Amino acid sequence: MTRLPPQTDPPLSPRLTLPTMYDLPSENAEEPGLPDTFHLDQSQLLDITFSPPNWDIDRLFCAIDLNLYYDVNHPNWYKRPDWFGVVGVPQLYEGRDMRLSYVIWQEQVSPFVVVELLSPGTEEEDLGQTVSKRGNPPTKWQVYERILRVPYYIVFSRYTDRVQAFRLTGGHYESTELTEGRLPIPELELSLGLWRGSYKNIDRLWLRWMTLDGELIPTGSERAAAAEQLTILAQQRTILAEQQSAEAQQRTILAEQQSAEAQQRATASEERAERLAAKLRELGLDPEQLA
Repeated sequence: MTRLPPQTDPPLSPRLTLPTMYDLPSENAEEPGLPDTFHLDQSQLLDITFSPPNWDIDRLFCAIDLNLYYDVNHPNWYKRPDWFGVVGVPQLYEGRDMRLSYVIWQEQVSPFVVVELLSPGTEEEDLGQTVSKRGNPPTKWQVYERILRVPYYIVFSRYTDRVQAFRLTGGHYESTELTEGRLPIPELELSLGLWRGSYKNIDRLWLRWMTLDGELIPTGSERAAAAEQLTILAQQRTILAEQQSAEAQQRTILAEQQSAEAQQRATASEERAERLAAKLRELGLDPEQLA
């Protein structure tokens, strides 16, 4: 481990005296191994749709299953949220490196929203129904509510498709009802809601970010598909316009042909009338008197 500078009087900042992300483990010692595919897919969908319009993309950070170190007095204690989002910090650690973990005494900014995906083995802790034993690390609920004071905490069960949302009010989490299946988060100009659709060719009920009005924040593939549809629609409109132009030209040509034929018929009729009048005059008759 990197040797830390000795303490001084006055004391140095924790950023200088406590371990950084380079010093702390990035793996999950308590739960080794990768999460199941639903955890990965659902967290990735949250990750790629987290796009608050009132924040610059360079001042947003979100993470999947990343060690979150929270206690300066116990620097080896961490939680590992399934997904969390932070606003007001750069994407890169100190503007130059991808994070190995998120160390609160280095970052100085707590997550703004945390999402836990419910599992049978973690349900009680996720919902704040367990009590930490003396000398042991606090529970997730205690860390998110009392230490990090995360403004929004959401728990989603893949088994019941139920979302339970909690908002920090007066220092404690209060259950918050969804509005039309969505949790509005006005500070981010976003809402987090349920959407039934296909993601990674799996059709089910997913949790994803939306606008405050409930419009989906599209994924990259959805944007590409929409752009392709717009291109196809534009091509179809061009083809239709060309067909309509060709039909208009054909109608113009037909009208000109009909006009020419009418003129020809009129000319032929006049010529016949003149020949008939000439013959009548040859016979000593006046065509005008006979008219």
